Amino acid sequence: MAHPQKLKLSEVLDEIGMSRAAFYRMRARGQAPTLIKLPNGQLRVRRSDLDAWWAAHEEDAA
Repeated sequence: MAHPQKLKLSEVLDEIGMSRAAFYRMRARGQAPTLIKLPNGQLRVRRSDLDAWWAAHEEDAA
């Protein structure tokens, strides 16, 4: 069984064109994709969560 793709936070920030500080402000407002904290403290975002986040924002802009 394949594991869902998980992106590093830096990859997510590059894709959405946002600074880390702006991302965390958006996260504090509950408007960011869900983060997964790994046991080593690193953060990841599921590709499916990021794609859903993109889709929701495209609908909001339409």
